[in-house]
Amino acid sequence: QVQLVESGGGLVQPGGSLRLSCAASGIFSIFSIYTSAWYRQAPGKQRELVARITSGGRTNYADSVKGRFTISRDNAKNTMYLQMNNLKPEDTAVYHCNAASNVRDYWGQGTQVTVSS
Repeated sequence: QVQLVESGGGLVQPGGSLRLSCAASGIFSIFSIYTSAWYRQAPGKQRELVARITSGGRTNYADSVKGRFTISRDNAKNTMYLQMNNLKPEDTAVYHCNAASNVRDYWGQGTQVTVSS
């Protein structure tokens, strides 16, 4: 059974940084096999893609986070990360990690990120 568990969220002031982690179990090196991503959903808004990394290591980002967020993975630890710098109040949301193939789609339960002074 595959599980994705996010951690690292919290309350941070504008301009601050957080690093989110997504630890996987059930499939070793899942993030090098599947296309993986971070999504977020703010209250009253639709879920949006924040950053994606392919099995080959290619990354892409939402325009709103380019230059501030970095997605990465550690295959040995079976963990994916999202480094978030220069956080803004509009980054406040529940962040979910995802690993997907043509036939499988796995989600974590989410971690809350709140950016406020």
